Amino acid sequence: MSTRISARRTFVGGRFVPATVVIDEGRIAAVTVFDPMADRVLPDDAVLLPGLVDSHVHLDEPGRTEWEGFATGTAAAAAGGVTTVVDMPLNSSPVTTTPEALDAKRAAAAGKLAVDVAYWGGAVPENLGSLRALTDAGVVGVKCFLSPSGIDEFGHLDAAQLEACLAELAEFDGLLIVHAEDPAHLHADGALGSHYADFEASRPPMSERAAIRRVIEAARRTGARAHIVHVSDGEALDDVRAAKAEGVRLTVETCPHYLTLDAAEVPDGAAAFKCCPPIRGAANRDLLWAGVVDGTVDAIVSDHSPATVELKSNPDFGLAWGGIAGLQTGLSSVHTAARGRGIPLEDLLPLLTTGPARIAGLGGLGVIAPGAPAHLVAFAPDEEFVVDAAALEYRNPVSPWHGQTLAGVVRETWLRGESVFRRGEPVTLRSGRELVTTVVEA
Repeated sequence: MSTRISARRTFVGGRFVPATVVIDEGRIAAVTVFDPMADRVLPDDAVLLPGLVDSHVHLDEPGRTEWEGFATGTAAAAAGGVTTVVDMPLNSSPVTTTPEALDAKRAAAAGKLAVDVAYWGGAVPENLGSLRALTDAGVVGVKCFLSPSGIDEFGHLDAAQLEACLAELAEFDGLLIVHAEDPAHLHADGALGSHYADFEASRPPMSERAAIRRVIEAARRTGARAHIVHVSDGEALDDVRAAKAEGVRLTVETCPHYLTLDAAEVPDGAAAFKCCPPIRGAANRDLLWAGVVDGTVDAIVSDHSPATVELKSNPDFGLAWGGIAGLQTGLSSVHTAARGRGIPLEDLLPLLTTGPARIAGLGGLGVIAPGAPAHLVAFAPDEEFVVDAAALEYRNPVSPWHGQTLAGVVRETWLRGESVFRRGEPVTLRSGRELVTTVVEA
């Protein structure tokens, strides 16, 4: 039996139109005219969106499940309208740098997934030369750091190792995603005190800019594909624009915290705001939004990187753990900021759907179109709510948006046509699947 969901505003082909989505065996069989007698008709204040794709999520399992875990992390994704996440190779233990470690991660995920999950592998000094085997095991690409990662078992690459890594990946057209901060420009290691400005100054924009230039130069020489994660420095986008215009195979992402938060407003000792690279000032934020509008930024993803309350409670910005919990609030926070800038939701959505899907090689996701998986979201763009960290699905109740009023409420999320989240109800269904090849099998 097919199911029909209708909405007067359905995101189809890059715009909102009245439509009915016909679902058969978990896929979209057809998109037809609006039918007020469909099985489910969204109220006029709601829009029907494709399920979001978040290609930058730390689920931290196995090994650090007390930080997040597949069960809580994918529940938060469903509550945020995200139907596919790509899990990072750290902060789990073991880190995902070998096929065996990937097997351990997949075993830990069994039976816990509220949404679909794919995996990134890691590129570290010890596994260079073995990246093809890791890719063949099912990861969608590999991640490296150009500065210390904070996890001893996930070492960073120097300039020569970066070049070797990209050359190796170019042989089979693999993708390298890069945490781009140059350690030569990082200052201080240890206590910094409770003033956020001191932490921000310890990781200046030049660190990011220098590292991104290094990636561009190495990608140019090797012909490899490279992606820069969590760009926080708006001025670095000038180098990205030039590289793209030249034909360097480069993509970049930024994150909700960089687009919506302001360094000048971070309270003393509020380590919920600490991340690397850091949240910067309002003028820099404007430059990032310019990159969103002009197409330089390819995706907006959460970099959901939670930790325990204890690790995030240290008031010293040098000693507290870095990482933002933003998976569940990403759509609402970015939509709120975009609306304040006059950017319509339909212009924003590709960066939250097809953009990250394309980066991760997950073609066919993030659209409402015949043949696509029936991953759908009922979203009320004008409804407001106050963020309560304790009410989020995260394992640890920490959010830099706690107490803020945001516009845009996810009312329901469907995975392959099956409701996996309804606002006000617990997430109990675990019908998510692993996507362990570059071809999505929904």
